[in-house]
Amino acid sequence: MSKVIAVCNQKGGVGKTVTTVNLGIGLAKKGRRVLLIDMDAQGSLTASLGYQQPDQMEETVSTILGKIIQDVPLTPGEGILHHAEGVDLLPANIELSGLEVTLVNTMSRETVLREYLKTVRNQYDVILLDCCPSLGMLTINALAAADEVLIPMQAHYLSIKGLEQLIHTIGKVKRQINPRLEISGILITMADMRTAYSRDIVQMLRQAYGDKLRIFDTIIPLSIRAAETSAEGRSIYLHDPNGRVSEAYIALTREVSA
Repeated sequence: MSKVIAVCNQKGGVGKTVTTVNLGIGLAKKGRRVLLIDMDAQGSLTASLGYQQPDQMEETVSTILGKIIQDVPLTPGEGILHHAEGVDLLPANIELSGLEVTLVNTMSRETVLREYLKTVRNQYDVILLDCCPSLGMLTINALAAADEVLIPMQAHYLSIKGLEQLIHTIGKVKRQINPRLEISGILITMADMRTAYSRDIVQMLRQAYGDKLRIFDTIIPLSIRAAETSAEGRSIYLHDPNGRVSEAYIALTREVSA
């Protein structure tokens, strides 16, 4: 059975999608069978892997989950795309926002994604869920289906303030829906460690949470190179193989694999 990791933070712009892409492809380079699932109606993960017109796609995560809700049988591999860098992708587009409304009136609404994953888990070693920047029903579905949560967060004061709410939500899902759910760690992203501000925030985070949660040793540095990869449709390993961000994601992949 595969390990399912939700890459989750209700705050936007913290590097969830970049982390999902580069951790996923990093694991694939180590020989793991990896599926990436875009759980954001903005389709950022889908676009970041080179599918620049997600709203024109006919088969996406919303159509697949819609079939699960309606008890319509799925064909093997339905909706899954194969990326050149060795990962598979279940894409998303704006239709996912409509599905979130549908979920509100669905029986067992929190576990629709979990039901889908039962059909594909034996085909992969790792499944990464790129969550949307909210704590709505789509994110609850991701947390209900996951074994672990990886929390990317910027080295900013407001990111630490928002972390408490996210941890509370994860705890609630663990108690009520998914008792096996654990936090695999906090990943500090987009950090400029040359500044005293970033160093102070990292120290504050380690003091506040270091004895309760794992904080990955790897820190993803602030770099325009990471942002450029989304437009390129490929990973940092191809875009800037010798850069600091590439080295950081290789180190993160080692930590997650350990």
